[in-house]
Amino acid sequence: MKFQITTTTKIILVITAFIFSIIGFLVKLPSAFRHMDKELHTAFYFLAAAFFNILFANKKLTRHLLIFLVLLLFGISIEYAQEYSNTLLHVRIHGRFDIEDVKANVKGLIGFSILWVVFVGGGLVLRKKE
Repeated sequence: MKFQITTTTKIILVITAFIFSIIGFLVKLPSAFRHMDKELHTAFYFLAAAFFNILFANKKLTRHLLIFLVLLLFGISIEYAQEYSNTLLHVRIHGRFDIEDVKANVKGLIGFSILWVVFVGGGLVLRKKE
């Protein structure tokens, strides 16, 4: 039995995830989590890549690369938005643009890409053997 998600459900999931992501990245972390900021960035982008690849990639390399690129651009945009939000709202709700956060985002994306290539490539090899 193959489980199919409708296009409408995918759109609702993506919009919901997008809204929560923006809110989550624009609010300062509670002090208990500030010492693990980079690890949280890496984990978030690893899981976001997994989420979008499961929804949309269907083991296609071009879709995987497009998801990688969109998430990379989203991460850079969020960093700029964090800095701009302080100016726009005249209240410091977040820090400044941090290139280290972008690097942590890329680590998460690359980590998932390695796992994805091993999984998809391994599946192709096993299918060819059969």
